[in-house]
Amino acid sequence: MSATGTGTRHVVVIGAGIAGLAAAHRLLERGARVTVLEASDRVGGKLLPGEIAGVRVDLGAESMLARRPEAVALAREVGLTDLLRPPATATASIWTRGALRPMPKGHVMGVPGTASALAGVLSDEGLARIDRDADLPRTEVGDDMAVGEYVAARLGREVVDRLVEPLLGGVYAGDAYRISMRSAVPQLFEAALTHDSLTEAVREIQAKAAANQQTGPVFMGIVGGVGRLPLAVADSVRSRGGEIRLNSPVHGLRRTGTGWEILVDGRTERADAVVVAAPAPAAARLLRADAPGAAAELDRVDYASMALVTLAYRRGDTALPEGSGFLVPPVDGRTIKASTFASRKWGWIADEDPEAVVLRTSVGRYGETEILQRDDAGLVDVSRRDLKAATGLDATPLETRVTRWTDGLPQYPVGHHARVARIREHVAGLPGLAVCGAVYDGVGIPACIASAYAAVDQLHGDARRTRELTANPVQSLHGGAGE
Repeated sequence: MSATGTGTRHVVVIGAGIAGLAAAHRLLERGARVTVLEASDRVGGKLLPGEIAGVRVDLGAESMLARRPEAVALAREVGLTDLLRPPATATASIWTRGALRPMPKGHVMGVPGTASALAGVLSDEGLARIDRDADLPRTEVGDDMAVGEYVAARLGREVVDRLVEPLLGGVYAGDAYRISMRSAVPQLFEAALTHDSLTEAVREIQAKAAANQQTGPVFMGIVGGVGRLPLAVADSVRSRGGEIRLNSPVHGLRRTGTGWEILVDGRTERADAVVVAAPAPAAARLLRADAPGAAAELDRVDYASMALVTLAYRRGDTALPEGSGFLVPPVDGRTIKASTFASRKWGWIADEDPEAVVLRTSVGRYGETEILQRDDAGLVDVSRRDLKAATGLDATPLETRVTRWTDGLPQYPVGHHARVARIREHVAGLPGLAVCGAVYDGVGIPACIASAYAAVDQLHGDARRTRELTANPVQSLHGGAGE
């Protein structure tokens, strides 16, 4: 598989997260011989199936955007069609100003089309500030701008602090005043280029969405957890003749006259082409020799760390509010940033043990290090304290699990799209090399899969999908709490 698409004997994929596995799956469809090299002892990356109190749960990402086709389509391709399930409830709350309040409807990532859409969440002063948007002069966004900076300028900080921030935090664990509008919420960025009023732009986005009449669930899960998806893709890769080698960290990558040499397991693996599907630090290390410009850009990518606390209770000991869970604005000074009532959100969890109730909380945002230095018992304690304050839940859990995702979420600061374009420009100069993963075009599951497919197309000499993703990243939406 050369840059001219004449075919290949062997492609090595570095990394067995969902992006690397999707790339391997697509390469095998194209007739390549594929070897996947994974440094850890398992496949799946941030998709991790687990168990608590005898019930199967996700210990990483728990849902996938269904309005993008890639993730659901791949699940169907690998035999999971009959296990796809939408959330049993999509009704969520926001814990702010001392109470659980219904999550507003009629907004785009927390940005309303009218002030009344946020009634009950914002103060009277905050609602009045939104109405000033129509009278303000145009806000120039240039080549990019932080989501929080733009929305605060148009509608006031309260909209950002009490709604935009927790919604974006559920996706990126980041800071709305740093996160790129162009990369994280491209709909708003495009609207800002053509509209003077932000609320008018949001109403137009909503009208177009209504005209498109998209039906079906926004999000989808898998019975047993979305952590089953990478396992099924890996099984499909192996059944088609692909090789997946775990505990095989790659120590070096070098371009030769005819292809690539990969240093792994103390020996050299040779390949006609390579897909680097590793996080930014590992990708930078591997690309430093032959693509120093790309490596320098990847070295500058920041990551946020977080932890998920999963708790199981006896059903008789719990009396939770309605809905799938709640989000928590940082401005309210709480420790947890979200909680998902997993047994209520996913019907299959309740079906596995009707007498158990599973909840989870998430802790940790970009720049927050002190809280994540606490031991597991400490994270459970602060989660239980906040759950009691929010919901009144004061029972002792049957079992708890803490899953830490150190440097788990790449950050998309202002200018991220330009950085990705520069990385790909450097990589494009090397025949038989492509990159993919969460660091480039979106952190959600469909975005990672789309990135993988673009990388495979690039190896076949077709850069159209790569150019499209670079110009139009995949917006990561939030379907409730705890994504």
